[in-house]
Amino acid sequence: MSSRRESRKWATQMLYQLDFNPLELDEAFIEFWSDKKASDAARAFTEQLVFGVREHLEGIDAQLAGYAENWTLKRMGGIDRNVMRICMFEMLHIDDVPPVVAINEAIELAKEFGTDNSGRFVNGILDRARKDIDRPARSAKTTGDPE
Repeated sequence: MSSRRESRKWATQMLYQLDFNPLELDEAFIEFWSDKKASDAARAFTEQLVFGVREHLEGIDAQLAGYAENWTLKRMGGIDRNVMRICMFEMLHIDDVPPVVAINEAIELAKEFGTDNSGRFVNGILDRARKDIDRPARSAKTTGDPE
């Protein structure tokens, strides 16, 4: 498994936990990393995702709410909501991850940790969002291995 995939899993876990138990991020990460073996790169990407989502949470949530017809964010499952937040952050703020890669990763996380319908639900909302993002869907803006 790539370190970025593992990082996305950890970011999902951390954001889900923070939804129900809001803590100072630095404090939360100390506890979170205490029982995990992670490379420096995996830790850095996980923290980039979590800090980034939290920093842009209001805007990300507003965008997701606009694409989620007949659904409020509070009504969505916690896993679905947080994998979509991570994906939106990646599509909007991480140039070396192509949007379709971010969406595919979100769908896989939703299928793994969410309900039977999570994959389709997440895909539908994120695909609508991707169409409004002003960047190529299948390529990164910078060179490097996105995964």
